[in-house]
Parts: sequence; C-alpha cells; structure tokens
Amino acid sequence: MDFTDINARGVVLLGCGKMGGAMLAGWLAKGLSPAAVTVLDPKPSAWLQGTGVNLNTDLPDAPAITLIAVKPQMMGDALPALQSLTDTLYVSVAAGTPISAFEAVFGSDARIVRAMPNTPAAVGRGITAIIGNPQTGPADLDLAEGFLSAVGEVVRLEHEDQMDAVTGLSGSGPAYVFHMIEAMRDAGVAQGLSPDLALQLARATVAGAGELAMTGEEPGQLRINVTSPNGTTQAGLEVLMKDLPDLMARTVGAAAERSRELKG
Repeated sequence: MDFTDINARGVVLLGCGKMGGAMLAGWLAKGLSPAAVTVLDPKPSAWLQGTGVNLNTDLPDAPAITLIAVKPQMMGDALPALQSLTDTLYVSVAAGTPISAFEAVFGSDARIVRAMPNTPAAVGRGITAIIGNPQTGPADLDLAEGFLSAVGEVVRLEHEDQMDAVTGLSGSGPAYVFHMIEAMRDAGVAQGLSPDLALQLARATVAGAGELAMTGEEPGQLRINVTSPNGTTQAGLEVLMKDLPDLMARTVGAAAERSRELKG
C-alpha cells in the first residue's frame, strides 16, 4: 500500500488495546510513518509510547482515515473527541455497534465503514468483514481494505445485516477452535497420553490443518485425502460427522442471534 498521501494527511487511532495495537504494528511494518499517526488512549502501553507516534496530542484537521478501536461501552465518552474532524473516513472495529450509532454522532454525511475483525489479527492472520454506509465510495472501501489488510484478509459484505452472521462465524469462531483443541487434548489424555503431550499434538494438528486448508483445495477433498477406506480416520469421522454439522450450525446460529439481540 502506498502511504504517501496518507503520511501527508495523517491517521487517527482512537484506542490502542489488543486490536488497535495489532493494527498499528501492521501499519508501521508496512511503511506508515509514526509521525503521521495520532493515537488517543488514556492508558498507553510502554510499547505504544516507544513507537514514535503522536500520543494524546491535538488531532489533524482532516486525516485520511480515523480508526475507532474502543470498546462499545466506552463510545459515549470517547467519540466526542473526534467530532472536530473533517473530510475523514471513519472505520470502526467495535463489535456490535451499528453504522447508525456513528451517524448519530458524526452526522448523516459522514463516511463510515464498519468492520468486524477477529483475534488472529494479533498475529497477522485475521479476517475482517467490512461494509460502508451510502456515503462511502469505492475509493473509501479500497482505503479501508488497505489498512485492515495489515492484519489479515478482508472481505466485503453486501449489507450490514450480514454482520451478525460474520460475528457468529469468524468473529466468535476462534473460540470454537480453541475449545476444539481443549477437547482434543482431553480425548488424548483419555487414551493414555500425558496432558502436555496431548496438548502439543492437538495444537500442532489444528495449526497444520489450518495451513493446509489455506492452500485453496476444497476442505471436503482434504478430508477425503486423509481418510483411507475402513481406516482409523474413517472410524473417527463416522462418530464426528453424525453430530458436528448440526452442532456447528446451532453454535454459529446462537452467536449470530445474540449479536442481533445486542443491537436492541
């Protein structure tokens, strides 16, 4: 991404916790000048203080992009600090906060992109879904995608209501995978392995399978590749495949429904 114009106009980051910090680290690694970044954070970490960014100072008048990365319950106190900005693209990574909430603060003419990243963004392997309000144009979405791609893949949604499904699938999904690792570890222990060895095997298996899944081959075919007729994998899958599809549908559905409920 070419940061020439962005370095000249500046970037504002509201909140620099785990997600905001991951994004800032990705931007700086890709060539964004620390001097172009202004961060507002009431409790800056030692790492943030050492990055060279402008910390809790006056904001540029018209930054190219303003990323909102504070918790939803902090919005009421934090957003007024941004109301003086003009001609900026607001990008929110706050879970569960609809575009309408930002339009109520910044005005109906504001260009706003809502984004839903997930926690693997902390290691540059996240995936983020984005949707803009009617005021955002193709260049705005390209700009948002360029910034968010610093921490992983970016996909674009057709309408904002899809965010609930994204929340249930990829937003909450890492927790499902972590629980699967726990369950695999416990199953290994039940078969006679030590807890440490079972955890090492489970972690590496999930991580390695994930890398294979990212090669682009259909997951069904990857499953078939591992499954010898009448072999050990088939024996295990005959148990797992009876329940997993319905269980996963109910799991993602419950998380998506809760996301809808939280909007009030």
